[in-house]
Amino acid sequence: MTIHPLPHLIVETGGKPTASIIWLHGLGADGHDFEPIVPELGLPDDLAIRFIFPHAPSMPVTLNGGYIMPAWYDIKESDLGIEHDHGGIQQSTQSIQMLIDQEEMHGIPADRIVLAGFSQGGAMALHAGLRQSNALAGIMALSCYLLVPNELDHASKAAKGTSIFMAHGVDDQVVPYALGDSSYRKLKAHGYAVEWHSYPMQHSVCPQEIVAIGKWIGRTLGA
Repeated sequence: MTIHPLPHLIVETGGKPTASIIWLHGLGADGHDFEPIVPELGLPDDLAIRFIFPHAPSMPVTLNGGYIMPAWYDIKESDLGIEHDHGGIQQSTQSIQMLIDQEEMHGIPADRIVLAGFSQGGAMALHAGLRQSNALAGIMALSCYLLVPNELDHASKAAKGTSIFMAHGVDDQVVPYALGDSSYRKLKAHGYAVEWHSYPMQHSVCPQEIVAIGKWIGRTLGA
């Protein structure tokens, strides 16, 4: 199957960006979903970042009765930890890799790139980010979980040098908190550098979380 470049939005916080953040939206959303968050992050004025917000392709989603919607992979079970769409995950991983490669061709090295995502996009950020031969600067995984967790041993050893930010709402009824927490614990047990945050919220992003994200980005991509 031919992999095509993902259409995407670009927001730059300054001229001549020295770092990039590729931010993946959740199921049924699009690249516009997190575009408004950029000015709320409180980033340093001297940190020029290129934010890239891709649009996932549309596909039938089994869990939603086969309804066609933007998705990074199909979801077949209500229990997100049971069965994963290996083909769809692999195809999206390749598409995301094209965006990473594109940034490197534009002069942004891997260690100045963050792969971020929310919900299904966060799951993809973890999956693709942990499989980079050249370690990324960071992976931001919000309200999500590990895909094919039994294959974590196949992840890149280089990724153990990547800073990982994970956050989850304790009242999340879409991606259960326990699934996010167990994913975090599995990553820690495998030696990954994970920073974990929990918030009294449902399947969303809250103001305190946005502040923490901004500070993490500043630490991860700052001079």
